[in-house]
Amino acid sequence: MTYVIHGATGAQGAPVVATLAAAGKPVTALTRNPDTVVDGASVVAAGYSSTEALAEAYRGAHGVFIHLPVTSEEDRQSYARNIVAAVRESRPARVVFSTSGAPTDPDTGGAAAILLSGLADSGVPHAVIAPTLYLENLLMPYVLDTVRERGVLPYPIRADFPVSWASHLDIADVAAALFDRHDVTGVVSVGQYPAITGPDLAQAFGAHFGKDVVFEPITPEQMRASVAPVIGEGPAAGVAGLYQAMSTLPDRSIAPEDSAQKLLDITPRTTGQWLADIGL
Repeated sequence: MTYVIHGATGAQGAPVVATLAAAGKPVTALTRNPDTVVDGASVVAAGYSSTEALAEAYRGAHGVFIHLPVTSEEDRQSYARNIVAAVRESRPARVVFSTSGAPTDPDTGGAAAILLSGLADSGVPHAVIAPTLYLENLLMPYVLDTVRERGVLPYPIRADFPVSWASHLDIADVAAALFDRHDVTGVVSVGQYPAITGPDLAQAFGAHFGKDVVFEPITPEQMRASVAPVIGEGPAAGVAGLYQAMSTLPDRSIAPEDSAQKLLDITPRTTGQWLADIGL
């Protein structure tokens, strides 16, 4: 039996592959290109658009790690339905779904909510990883280059807006644990607690780089313009919309009662620890 990993060559899936492979687990990497080489894993070509291909990949799996790609919301909802249909047909032993910070409230709707609801109705054992914002977002050129060149960390949140930041490395640690911990079901929140603010982030970057760094709030529109050349206009507009909606909230803090710290005894990295671990 193997562990099937979506997006195995991407920012979120690759650390999951590496973590499982390092533990000696058999891993199957799902990619769009069958000629892709993934260290520590066998490769299966299966796209989100084919229920049949997904079901074949999931069949007999000990675990499946799922997250939805950054693309149009219409495509994401279609992919979510295909994944649910494939899970129902193939019935893997366990599914771990990372929301990637997307809302899962059924009243709000959206692809993550569709996928979560479908998994709940499937009868297949599963758990849901719920991060808030990824530290890897701070590696985007418009952020990191500005830190290095001007000593300024720009991001589209208020300076007084606390966030429970998490890294893709933290997601991998939690996913690997959840594959073994069938007693833990439902939502597991992943992120720093207590939550930290933008100036806290800037201070951690300053300590790491040995220079003064200050936080600079920017607008979601400024972020959209900065990331569109990297991820495309459609996805950039969607991301900007999420930050615009976030601006109406008091914070993006996890709840300690359903945190990885409490449920799995896994404490996510601090910003400084993450910067050191990625060798920046």
